[in-house]
Amino acid sequence: MRIVQVANFYGPRSGGLRTAVDHLGAGYVARGHRVTLIVPGTSYAESTTATGVRRIEVPSSGLPFTGGYRVARPGTTAEVIAEIGADVLEVSDRLTLRGLGAWARDRGIRSVMISHERLDRLLGQVMPGVVARRVADAANRRSAAGHDAVVCTTEFAQREFDRIAVDARRVALGVDLDLFHPRRRRRNEGRHVRLVHCGRLSVEKHAERSIDALAQLRRGGLDAELTVVGDGPRRGALERRAAGLPVHFTGFVGDRLRVARLLAGADVALAPGPHETFGLAALEALASGTPAVVSGTSASAEIVTPACGAAVGNTGREFAEGIARVLDLSGGRVTARTRAEEFAWPVAVDAMLGVLTEAT
Repeated sequence: MRIVQVANFYGPRSGGLRTAVDHLGAGYVARGHRVTLIVPGTSYAESTTATGVRRIEVPSSGLPFTGGYRVARPGTTAEVIAEIGADVLEVSDRLTLRGLGAWARDRGIRSVMISHERLDRLLGQVMPGVVARRVADAANRRSAAGHDAVVCTTEFAQREFDRIAVDARRVALGVDLDLFHPRRRRRNEGRHVRLVHCGRLSVEKHAERSIDALAQLRRGGLDAELTVVGDGPRRGALERRAAGLPVHFTGFVGDRLRVARLLAGADVALAPGPHETFGLAALEALASGTPAVVSGTSASAEIVTPACGAAVGNTGREFAEGIARVLDLSGGRVTARTRAEEFAWPVAVDAMLGVLTEAT
């Protein structure tokens, strides 16, 4: 089967979306399929990844204030697809490329859209909630009508399609259980509690709640420190907020092994983003044997159970209370790893191939 993956907001510093697209593509190739990935770039470029995926970068428009993210132009992307040929498209984009579904259908190509984010939650950050839901519902109806299938990664992500009576498919993503592993942990030489926040430093991730939680814990007498892994437009503001606290900002870390060691070396991982539709960073922490405290209004709350972490309210105080509970967990590290083992990439690949095959 000729599978063409199309992804926007995919770049050198992309997080969960890039990880998901890359692992799925590698899995398709391993099962004998021919895979091409089309992503935005500064100019046309072609290469082959280490896993055998043909990757084509197409000239794209830059997005200001996003730290270098780019979006591929629909017309240019369609021209490339027409030239290379495809049996099915896997589209990881909710906005500019969603029209590819209708374009593909007119040419006898089937298409599947993966919903990597809640559109109503994204729009809700810039417009009133009621208006955001109406706009999202209208856009989601058009997207669903244009594609042969819609895939959601969690129940949380699926709710906005349930609201408009669209029968979306559910496929949970996975985690690299070999890279993210408890064996990466190094012994804590001190008595302080080590916290870690891993993710892009943008407004929707609410990293300030991790800093506020640390401040709350230290006011209560707990000797704790926080490592913030990642970069983004809010870094300066967050550094000012953390002034006087033991907070270390690593910046963007491209070495995935180093990220794995940082996650495994922590006592608790924090994921305060309230709009996460899967929460790969929290899952990677669990795979590393590190319990996690996550936002109770995000999809991470479906993954993190009370035995391996806590899902809490969206304030620094509530995150601090969740951290305190997690530190008292018995066997939390073992349970965290056991929970993560339920999310293996081969399972996700097989499930997605089932949807792609049905679409063709």
